[in-house]
Amino acid sequence: MEPAKSGHPMRTSCLVNNYNYALYVVEAVRSALDQTHLFDEIIVVDDGSTDDSVAKLRAEFGGESRVVVVEKENAGQLSCFNCGFAASTGDLVCFLDADDVYDPAYLATLREMYHARPECHAVVSAYRTFGREERRVRRSSEDRDLGYSAVLALTRSLTKLWVSPTSTLSMRRSVLERFLPLARLEDWRTRADDCLLFGTALAGARKHYSAAPLVGYRIHRDNHWYGREFNAAYEAEREAALGRLLVDLQARLGLAGLAGRAHEEFAQIAKPDLRQLRHYGRIAARAPVSLGARAGMVGAMVRHLMGV
Repeated sequence: MEPAKSGHPMRTSCLVNNYNYALYVVEAVRSALDQTHLFDEIIVVDDGSTDDSVAKLRAEFGGESRVVVVEKENAGQLSCFNCGFAASTGDLVCFLDADDVYDPAYLATLREMYHARPECHAVVSAYRTFGREERRVRRSSEDRDLGYSAVLALTRSLTKLWVSPTSTLSMRRSVLERFLPLARLEDWRTRADDCLLFGTALAGARKHYSAAPLVGYRIHRDNHWYGREFNAAYEAEREAALGRLLVDLQARLGLAGLAGRAHEEFAQIAKPDLRQLRHYGRIAARAPVSLGARAGMVGAMVRHLMGV
């Protein structure tokens, strides 16, 4: 993808997805409102909640012009992403689960990163857990250029390196427009952050990592994913759903033959580590090219890691 063009103010949107989180959703929206640099719009998509979520939102934010509440029938998290994005207008789109919060400096820090790096199309942010568990979760002690990850996505290695909660994700609108809306809503009633991660990667986005833990990920008894144990049947179905997602994205974006370019993608990572080398090395070793070509790919990656 081309670097973003400057010359006009960056309009920002926050998309909040909610289902039966009346205990938390007001706090989530309030955290998006109380930023040191204000969001232009906050769109809350209520996914057919059966609790008093909507009533609480209307009572708390009915007079706030920047908050838009969209009510829809229950269809799951991906349907909320589709609906919220269609209703949004921002050049920069941030995603927030209804049980999470932003620290006040989140958007200001994010905007600064996007402005300073016009080649950046998406940011994955560090976060802190709170509630039943409190700790900081950071993959690096400093901001990092993650480069591209289309090869990692097509070989499903992406989830081994960059699994991150929905609320830590932001993208430029130009990236999201390439793959949203997505179908197969039943596949992604939960854990639809995978759709954002894989879609962004295959859309050709260059990602950066923000080491500032300015996103609060709430640990509570009703988390849909965190702390839960999933049986083999569930994991098998998730792998099947991921396969269907990749087929859909490849058809939408017209992708083919990326495994043979693993070394090129690796070379775009400014400061790769050994873990990344292992993943890319395995991809190169299985690429549908000659043995000599595979060896050359691995050698090029080793040289890049060593700074040669």
